[in-house]
Amino acid sequence: MADTGWPGCTKSLKGVILDLCGVLYDSGEGDGVAIPGSVEAVKRLKESDLQLRFCTNETQATREKFVAKLQRLGFDISVSEVFPPAPAAIAVLKERGLRPHLLVHDGLLPEFDAVDKTNPNCVIIGDAAENFSYQNLNEAFRVLIGLEKPVLFSLGQGRYYKETDGLKLDVGVYMKALEYACDLKAEVIGKPSPTFFQSVLSDMGLKPHETLMIGDDLVNDVGGAQYCGMKGVQVRTGKYRPSDERHPTVIADATVDNLAHAVDAILGQRGCSA
Repeated sequence: MADTGWPGCTKSLKGVILDLCGVLYDSGEGDGVAIPGSVEAVKRLKESDLQLRFCTNETQATREKFVAKLQRLGFDISVSEVFPPAPAAIAVLKERGLRPHLLVHDGLLPEFDAVDKTNPNCVIIGDAAENFSYQNLNEAFRVLIGLEKPVLFSLGQGRYYKETDGLKLDVGVYMKALEYACDLKAEVIGKPSPTFFQSVLSDMGLKPHETLMIGDDLVNDVGGAQYCGMKGVQVRTGKYRPSDERHPTVIADATVDNLAHAVDAILGQRGCSA
C-alpha cells in the first residue's frame, strides 16, 4: 500500500517545485539574504534524480534580473527553470488581442516593451510597491470603469510577503480594491491559478501526483498546488505565521522548519545521504 503520509509520500516523487521569496531567500535592501541552508538544499535537489523548477509570483524585476540576483546570492538557478507571471501574462495578451494599462513595478516594465499599450482595453496589476499611489490606482480604475467589458489581470493575489525589515502588503490587496470599485472579478495569472501550475508541470512532463510544491504561502503555494493534485509542504520561513497550522480550509501535507529540513526528509526517503 502506498504511503500517503509525510515524508513517505515522497518516495514516488519525480519532481519538486519551489517557491522563491520566503523559501530560498528573504527580499530586502540590495539582493536580500539567503535563508540559512537553502543554497545547499537547492544544490542537493539538483544532484538528485528529481526534476526541479521554481514557481514565483515575483513581479518587481524581469526574469533575467531576478535570476541574476539569486545567482549572486549563491543559488544554482537558470532562467529557463523559473516561472514568473509576467511571461504568462504576455502570452494571454497576445492570444486575446489585448492592450494593457500597466500598474506594475518599474523593474518589470522592460518585460512589456514589445507589447502594444496604446488605447488600453485591459489593466494588468502586479506588485508595484511604491507605485501603488492613490493617483496610479485611480488611473487604473478609470481605465477599467471606462471599458464596456473591463478586464483586470492580477499577477498573483498574495496578501503580504516578508522582506528583511518586516511584512509588506502584496498585490492582492490592491486587486481587491479594483475588483470592488469596478464590480468585477480579476483574472489571476500566477499562483494559485491552476493554469499557471499546469504550465510548470507541462514543462517538467510530469503529472500532479508525481510532484511536490514547497512554499511559505499556505493558501497560494500549498493550497494552489493541492487543488491541482500535487502534495504541498509549507516551510516555517518567509511569511509563515503560526496560525497557518490552524487554517480552516487549507491543511499542508507537512509543515517543516525550512527548505533544508524538507530536502533532508525527501532525499532521506530516496536513500540519499543527509
